[in-house]
Amino acid sequence: MIEILNPALLARAKDSGALVADILHTLKGRTAVGTNLLEIDRWAEKMIAEAEAQSCYVDYAPSFGRGPFGHYICTAVNDAVLHGLPHDYTLADGDLLTLDLAVSKGGVAADAAVSFIVGDTRPPESVAMIGTTERALAAGIAAAGPGARIGDLSHAIGTVLKEAGYLINTEFGGHGIGSTMHQDPHVPNTGRPGRGYKLRPGLLLALEPWVMADTAQLVTDADGWTLRSATGCRTAHSEHTIAITDDGAEILTLPKQA
Repeated sequence: MIEILNPALLARAKDSGALVADILHTLKGRTAVGTNLLEIDRWAEKMIAEAEAQSCYVDYAPSFGRGPFGHYICTAVNDAVLHGLPHDYTLADGDLLTLDLAVSKGGVAADAAVSFIVGDTRPPESVAMIGTTERALAAGIAAAGPGARIGDLSHAIGTVLKEAGYLINTEFGGHGIGSTMHQDPHVPNTGRPGRGYKLRPGLLLALEPWVMADTAQLVTDADGWTLRSATGCRTAHSEHTIAITDDGAEILTLPKQA
C-alpha cells in the first residue's frame, strides 16, 4: 500500500517526526560508557508514554523476526546493524551504537536512526563509515522531490556508498511510511535512475542507508531479531523520514537542537 497524506495528516506526521528526533537526540546525549542497552529501552518507553504516543516496535511481529519485538527501540552494537533487540549489555568505550526508533502519534508514524561512537575512543574506520551513511542519506534526500522516481533516490544513495568502497545489501532498505511503519514503496540502497514509482507530494519515505565494513552478507542472531554482519565487522546506519512536497523534500526527523 502506498499512502498519500492530506495536509491534516502531514501535520500529524511532522509532530511524530519531531518526537522521534527529540527522543533520539535525548537518548544519544544520555548514553555513555557504562550505559546498559535495557536502560536505553526504558528511557525510550518512558518518553513515548509521556508524549502520549505509541511505539511501532513493541507489538511488531513481521515474518522476518521472532515476534513480537517486545521492546521500544532498536539498539545495535558494533557488528549488529538492523533490528537490534535490547538486551543486558553494558556499553564500553569505543563501541559503535545505532539507535533506531519508530513512533506513531495522531495515527501517523515516523522513523529515524543514528549511529555514533560511545566514549572517547574513536576508531577512524568507524567514524568514516558513519559519515558515509550520513552523506548517502543526504544524497538520497537531495534527489527526492515531485516527479523523481525511487530509482533516482536509490542511485544517489548507492553512488555514495560504492564510491566509499562498501558492498551494498538490498534485502533491507528504505520504505514508505504513514499510518503504519512499513509500507510500499521499497527504497533499496542502490538502483538505476529513472526507474520505479514516481514521487508525489504527500508521500512519506523513510530513507536508511546502512553498510557493513567488509561484507554485504547478514546473519540473524540467536535472539531471532538482531541482524549482524556475517564476518563480525562493524556496521553503521543512518535514517530520516521525509515528506515529499511541491518544492522537494522536507526532513521530518531533524532534532530541534540540530
